[in-house]
Amino acid sequence: MQVKEIMTCNAETVGSDANLVEAAQKMRPLEVGALPVWESGEVVGMITDRDITVRATAEGKDPSSTRVNEVMTPAVFYCFEEDDIHEAAAMMEEKSIHRLLVLNSDNEPIGFVSLADFACKSRDERLAWEILEKISEPACPHR
Repeated sequence: MQVKEIMTCNAETVGSDANLVEAAQKMRPLEVGALPVWESGEVVGMITDRDITVRATAEGKDPSSTRVNEVMTPAVFYCFEEDDIHEAAAMMEEKSIHRLLVLNSDNEPIGFVSLADFACKSRDERLAWEILEKISEPACPHR
């Protein structure tokens, strides 16, 4: 089974120079907690509701003047729509992430594949449980 068969379509993006209010306002009607950050025709990061909360609000930054590129997560984990779902699941397990950005053959964001997609659409309940088990393992405390 390919990722395109289970993914959630229509990934919206936000510009890297948008402010945090604009990003949050884009997330709200979509009912999502993450947006790919787009700059000069490519994905340069992800902005999440957690990024906004932890890296901006908790630091006392003004959301109307703070730009997305100041608090975004620069690492973007992705797969392609033609990839096998087991490859996508392995990446999610390895990186301990709940969602992967899905790109088309032109490297454009077209959707996300999440733990919920695996659980509800993959017809492989065992795979969904394996992902959940791996991403839920507690990290070792640093001393």
